[in-house]
Amino acid sequence: MRLLVTLAAFPLVCGILLGYFPEAAQQTSGDWPMFGGSVSRNQANEREKNIPGSWNVKKGAKKNVRWEADLGTVAYGGPIISQGKIYVGTNNERPRDAKVTGDRGIIMCFRESDGSFLWQLSHDKLPEPDLNDWPKQGIGSTPAAEDNKIFYVSNKAELVCAKTDGTAPVIQWQLDMVKELGVYPCFLAIGSPLVSGDKVFVVTGNGVDPNKHVAPAPDAPSFIAVDKKTGKVAWKSNLPGKNIMEGQWSNPVAVSKGGKTQVVFPGGDGWLYGFEQDSGKLQWKFDCNPKNTEFKPGGRGTRSYIMATPVAFEGKIYSGTGNNPDDGPGEGHFWCLDPFKTPDNPQLDLSPKDNNFDPKAAVNKGSGLVWHYGGKILPKPEKGREISFGRTLSTPAIHDGLIYLAELDGYFHCLDAQTGEKQWDHDLRDGTWASPYYVDGKVFIGTDSGDIYIFKHGRKKAEPDKVEMEQPIKGPLVAANGALYINTGTALIAIAGK
Repeated sequence: MRLLVTLAAFPLVCGILLGYFPEAAQQTSGDWPMFGGSVSRNQANEREKNIPGSWNVKKGAKKNVRWEADLGTVAYGGPIISQGKIYVGTNNERPRDAKVTGDRGIIMCFRESDGSFLWQLSHDKLPEPDLNDWPKQGIGSTPAAEDNKIFYVSNKAELVCAKTDGTAPVIQWQLDMVKELGVYPCFLAIGSPLVSGDKVFVVTGNGVDPNKHVAPAPDAPSFIAVDKKTGKVAWKSNLPGKNIMEGQWSNPVAVSKGGKTQVVFPGGDGWLYGFEQDSGKLQWKFDCNPKNTEFKPGGRGTRSYIMATPVAFEGKIYSGTGNNPDDGPGEGHFWCLDPFKTPDNPQLDLSPKDNNFDPKAAVNKGSGLVWHYGGKILPKPEKGREISFGRTLSTPAIHDGLIYLAELDGYFHCLDAQTGEKQWDHDLRDGTWASPYYVDGKVFIGTDSGDIYIFKHGRKKAEPDKVEMEQPIKGPLVAANGALYINTGTALIAIAGK
C-alpha cells in the first residue's frame, strides 16, 4: 500500500520585533489553529510551559494521560486546536455514525477539555480511488481554523469551508478542484490550507497518472488563492505544468518583510515559487536540486520534489527535498534562501549557479542562496554514510537560532539556523515521516516503530529520553493550552501534568 502524505508535514516570537507581522499574527492565544501553528509553518511553540517530558500510555500504568479518543484506523490530518475544539482528519474504518458506512474521508471534532466526540464531516470517494483517492486513507489534510470556521481539502480534492460554532457543522462553501479546475490528484489530495489575509491558499494536488508517469492535466492549477468568504478563486498558477515528477503533497507558507508578504508554494518539480500574496504575481523561483540530478520513478534517481512543508523564519525560507516514502531513502538537500533578494535575471531565478553552493561565491551574487546542507560527502568515505542529508518528509522546527531536521531514513540533525553549520546529529535507528516539534525547552520526534524521542534543546547534544507508543507516529506532536497532543493514527491522546 502506498501511503502518501506530507508530514510533514512548518517564527513565532521574533515577528513583531523584526517586522514580520503576519508570521506572528496567527498565534495570539494558546491555540494551534493550522499545520505549523501559524502562516510561518514553523513547528516550534514559544508559549507553552510545563509540558511533560515523560508519560505512559500503557493500560494499567498510565501516567500524565489526560484523555484518549478513538480515531479511524488511519489519521494523517492534524490535530489542530481552536476555540475549545480539536479537529483531526481520518478514515471511516471505525464508524462514529452507523448511518455513514464504507470507505470515506472523515473530519472528526472533539471537545478540547475532555476529548468528547462532538461531530464529524464525511466525504465519499472519487471514481478511481487507486489512482487519485487511495483506499482507506481518509482525509490527510490538516485543517486550518479561523473565526469559528475550518478550511480543509477533502479526499475528493474539494476545498471546504465549514462553520463550526453550532452543535453541528455547516458547510458554507465548497470548491471541487477536480470538476471546476480540472485537477488530477495523484493517489490522494492532502493539501493543508494556509489562511492569510482575506484568502485561503492551497496546493491542489495536481499530479501524474501513476501508470503512465505523465501529468494528464498539465494546464490545471497546482496552486490557488481563494477568497475565504466566498470560495471564489482569486488567482491561480499551473506551474510547474508538465514538469510535475509525481504528486504535489506539500503546503504553502507565507513570509513577510518591510510590509510585503509573499506566499511560497513548493512545486512538484522540486522548485519553490514565490508569489505576491494579493496579486499572484510571480516574484522568484528556486531550484532545490543540483543541476546534474535526474528524476526516475520509484526513487531510482537523484532528483527529488518537495514533500515537507517549507518554513518561514526571520524573513528566510527553509526547505528540504524528498520523495514518496514508498520509494525509500536517498540523497537529499536542505536549503535556506532569501525570498526578498531581487532576481537579476528575466527568468526570476534565485537558484545557485553552476552547482556552486557557496553563497559568497562571485557566481552567486544574484542568487538567493543563504546556505545549503546535504548531498554526497566528498571525498567518498571508506565506510559509513555517503550522504550528509537524505530525503525528508519532515517540516523543520526553528527556535533560538537552531533548526531541527529529520530524514526519512531516521537521522536527526541540529543545525545553526543562520549558517547551516551542523551542531550535532542522532541516529534514531528507525525511519520517520514525522516532523520535529519544539516546546518548553524540549524537541519531540516520533518514529515509524512508535518511539517518541525527547531531546533537550541546545547546541550541545544530550542523550534523549524515549517513550514507547506502540504505534507508528507519522505526524508532529502538537501543544496547546497546557497539553501535548499525540496522533497515533488510531487515537488522539492528550498528555498533561497534574
